Amino acid sequence: MEQESLRIVFDKWCKKLRLVPGWDVKLEFVTDPNWLKTGDFKIDCDDKTAILMLNIASPKQENLEGVIVHELMHLKLYPLDQVTESLITSNFTEGTAAYEFAYTQFFTTLEQTVAELAKCFLLEFGDNKTISYGRCSAQKSFNELYKGLKSID
Repeated sequence: MEQESLRIVFDKWCKKLRLVPGWDVKLEFVTDPNWLKTGDFKIDCDDKTAILMLNIASPKQENLEGVIVHELMHLKLYPLDQVTESLITSNFTEGTAAYEFAYTQFFTTLEQTVAELAKCFLLEFGDNKTISYGRCSAQKSFNELYKGLKSID
């Protein structure tokens, strides 16, 4: 997808998710082929400004509209993210098993929730409804994961 087309998609989703006019959100393209992520955000909550960084040099996902929706969902849920992270950091000592458990569980669940919401919105309102299997394709198959395990018989 061309940069101008991606900007149009970005603007559409900022409006669809009601992020604007409450937030000032900008799209920046990352052209560094060594950047490992497909999308990421820089956020200033106090000023309600955010920059969505989109990797157009070597994206790991196939559907960039889906990446845009996913990242904007993170912004939509950012206040909840910050409250929950603050609760974890104020109630658990960093480096303890309890802290690591709470922190890992929260961010895993947050990422799964954002991914699911993004898919739902994409399937309902997206121009490109294709679910991206980019990360999944790099995973080991079931047989590869369990190859060599001893039978429990």
